Amino acid sequence: MRDLDDGETFIVTRNGVPVGELLPLRRHRFVPAETAVAVFRAAPPVDDERFRAGLDAAASQEPMPRG
Repeated sequence: MRDLDDGETFIVTRNGVPVGELLPLRRHRFVPAETAVAVFRAAPPVDDERFRAGLDAAASQEPMPRG
């Protein structure tokens, strides 16, 4: 388990035949605010009306009875 904590991956075998892989969970990584701001600055602008129309087309605002 310590090796998993250190990022090592293992192949699990049964009778010498690989049957799976044991690997560490991905950890959430901290992203500095400056990096996030730089990424968003480089992103294309959002057309608010088109964005709203897409949301309206995908999700109805009508209340649905719970059954």
